[in-house]
Amino acid sequence: MKKIKVIGGGLAGPEAALQAASFGCEVDLYEMRPTRSTEAHQTADFAELVCSNSLKSESENSAPWLLKQEMRRANCFLLADADATSVPAGHALAVDRELFSKRVADRIAAEPRITVHREEVTALDADDAATLTVLASGPLSSPALTAELQRLTGAEHLAFYDSISPIVDASTIDMEKVYFAARYDKGSADYINCPFTKEEYETFLDALTTAEKVEAKDWERFPEDGTSDKLNYFEGCLPIEETARRGRDTLRFGPMKPVGLTDPKTGRWPYAVVQLRQENLRADSYNLVGFQNHLKFGEQARVLRLIPGLEKAGFLRYGQIHRNTYIHAPSLLTETLQLRAHPAILIAGQLSGVEGYTESIASGLLAGRYAAALAQGRAPVPAPRHSANGSLTHYITHAESKRFQPANITFDLLPPLEEELRKRIRDKKERHRIQCERALEAWDGWLKQG
Repeated sequence: MKKIKVIGGGLAGPEAALQAASFGCEVDLYEMRPTRSTEAHQTADFAELVCSNSLKSESENSAPWLLKQEMRRANCFLLADADATSVPAGHALAVDRELFSKRVADRIAAEPRITVHREEVTALDADDAATLTVLASGPLSSPALTAELQRLTGAEHLAFYDSISPIVDASTIDMEKVYFAARYDKGSADYINCPFTKEEYETFLDALTTAEKVEAKDWERFPEDGTSDKLNYFEGCLPIEETARRGRDTLRFGPMKPVGLTDPKTGRWPYAVVQLRQENLRADSYNLVGFQNHLKFGEQARVLRLIPGLEKAGFLRYGQIHRNTYIHAPSLLTETLQLRAHPAILIAGQLSGVEGYTESIASGLLAGRYAAALAQGRAPVPAPRHSANGSLTHYITHAESKRFQPANITFDLLPPLEEELRKRIRDKKERHRIQCERALEAWDGWLKQG
């Protein structure tokens, strides 16, 4: 049996290693931290969540729910750890990030088939007949490894820029000015809501759009030769100051949307609202949902303290920005996440072109299973097209080449219902229920194949 080498200790790498080990394979798991850190990580922990602590919606028959349901049925190890360390977050699955990382580390340490190596990998041997490689080094792969992958594939990397939301000390929130609620009272009232009047919103917006940004560093520039200040932001995770510059009401229809958040003091929706989500089980810190930004720290403190209830806020972490790198999957990857030109190397996680915590874990789950099959001399069977996992993989491996951008799981990626059925069923929720039913049926059938 071939040995499996997994590179990357984020989300996809540990899941891939644990999956392969569960199928009886010997795995070497490599993580360069703490020997070499990145621009965004703060620890050397496995499965560190560098942005928010949310793994998205748990609302039944939503696309994120479907993806997680498939993962649970496939014995996803990291999702089990997320469930075990969850914190109140309305209809979303959010985790205590420190406890989550600890559980993942403990699980890896307890697996005798996994050997951990704390060192940087700078070379990829595509011709090693005795080893399979799962590359899950993430969007902040080291320059040496990035150059090696680029050399091996002969393809240019694409880059976008992702941001980190600020975290506030719960004890510094003025609870007299805020209220607990979930949108449309869906789930429990776990979010702290900071309501704005029109005047407060306009004052905040003016301060935000004129605040001083952080100067782009060489590693942030696109291209990296220092000749451009262009930051190629990912549309799905724009800094709030960039969103605000697109129109005076853009934030009110985005991260500051007040719809469904009735203020008990007025009985009405506020003009705008900032939501705070619990960070850990102690409930001593909250992150500002959707408030990733690229402002100087002093400017962040000044602007964010204009939010009602945060006038005296103490910030445990300010927003930051970092580059995310991913391969051009449509031209490079097969549906079993293998490089077309070098099938002994599989790519998983955000490096493959999926976007989001849950999606990264899901791709690690698939890569670990595919690698185990290859190591045991079996041909891996791609995840079924009708499933959420299969649809996400189908997107990154079949997307229109010139317009390829990372993707979260959405119903748009799943096969649509037949035209006759769509005409007969007008209710979108019922359509989604049928798509979920079909997806889970296809997924269960795939799992039975081993």
